[in-house]
Parts: sequence; structure tokens; C-alpha cells
Amino acid sequence: MPDVSDDTVLQVSTSRGVATLTLDSPANRNALSRAMRARLRTALSDALADDAVRVVVLDHTGRVFCSGMDLTEAAGGAPGDQGVRELPELLETVWRAPKPVVAVLRGPARAGGLGLAAACDVVVAAASATFAFSEVRLGIVPAVVSAVVLPRMVPHTAHRLMLSGEVFDAAAAAAGGLVDLCVPDDEVDAAVAAQVTALAAGAPAALAETKRLLRAGGLRGSFDELLELSSRFFASEEGQEGIAAFLEKRPARWVPAAD
Repeated sequence: MPDVSDDTVLQVSTSRGVATLTLDSPANRNALSRAMRARLRTALSDALADDAVRVVVLDHTGRVFCSGMDLTEAAGGAPGDQGVRELPELLETVWRAPKPVVAVLRGPARAGGLGLAAACDVVVAAASATFAFSEVRLGIVPAVVSAVVLPRMVPHTAHRLMLSGEVFDAAAAAAGGLVDLCVPDDEVDAAVAAQVTALAAGAPAALAETKRLLRAGGLRGSFDELLELSSRFFASEEGQEGIAAFLEKRPARWVPAAD
């Protein structure tokens, strides 16, 4: 049975190498409140530190994935008092996590909620989900989320949508690069399970280094540096185990066992 811990805003469960963090504050549309930000930071830190966890999944209860910052908490106060200063740390934790992170959007995402999804490695969205960079319509700027959104999206698509604040659907989000997989609503669970299985088949250290390489933007080092990295992993314990498993036609020892 999965190990499950209850909390008022976030549910955490771990099963077969997958840590599922479920936003569970439907009363405020799973907004990034002080409580939600604190619980997410803690749960992410715990999952990333747990060697048994291979993949992290961000899911949600209720109709909405995440509506962004909690505006009831953001009203009033001096600059920085609204909790915005905590958002970069949260997004960077997801963005630079050494383990793959999958976002599951079964419903709408807005503003900071889009940033949370964009920071993930794989975004799976139900066809009925909707999206909006609603900041400008509230008199604010999508500054922090732009750091994780812009590397994902077609530049001028992001330009138009951030300026207009208009609502767009999952098909448009996929075409613009914000969503990786747009699937019928009743196929979301199957799509997520397939992605988790594929990601968990990778060797932990190799996944971490590949993600670091991807986040660095590809050819940032010389070919000599990249050759050294490749050679090191070919000769590593993981690399040799992976080669042996391939030749022996068996799963590598890091692949989670089937139930």
C-alpha cells in the first residue's frame, strides 16, 4: 500500500518509486497560499532527498489545477510582503530537480499556476483544461513565471498571450509548447502512467545529468567537455549495468518492479 500523509492543502503519497504531490485546496482554487508554498517546498525537498523516489508527479484535486498566487493574501502590504519572493525558490526547485517532475492538469491553470506547470519536465493536460497569463489584467507583471515559461514556449506566442491575458485552450497550449501532451479527459491517468513508466526506466544519475545538460541549454560547453561527460557515464556503474541489461535482455536493476 502507498505511504500517505495528510495535510490541509497538500496530499503526499509514495508508491513504486513515484512521489505524488496533490494540491488539495479547492476552496481557493489550489492557489499558491503561504500554506501551499510551505508544504510544496517541504514535500519537494523530501521527495528529492528520498533515494527510493524516481519520479515526482504534481497533481490536484478539484476543478482547478492552480489559480496562481493567493490574491486574498497578496492584497495590501509593501513590495515583497505578498509572498512573491518565495515563488522563485519554489519554481527553481522544480526546474533544477535532479529527478523528472510531471505536472498533471485536469483543469484550469492561471498565472503562477502556469509557472508551476512550466517548471516541470513533462506537462500532461486534459483537453478541457484552460490557461491564461492573467497578470496584466490585474495590473501586475508575469515576471517570475517568465523565467520558466519562455524557455518552453514559441516566443511570439508567449508574447501575445502574456500581453493579452486571454484564455486559451489545451490544444493552443500544446501548439505553443507550454503543454507536452494534450489528451482526452478520460485518458489523463493512462497518459501520466505511461510517462512515469518511461521516465522511471532511466538510470537515476544519468537522468539527473541529462536534465542538468538540458537545463543548461545544450551546447554550452566544448565538445571535449561533452565527450568527457559521455565517456564517464559509459564507464560508470550505471552505464555498465545498463549495457549488461540490454545485452542480457532484462530490465536494468533501477527499473521499478511491476506489481
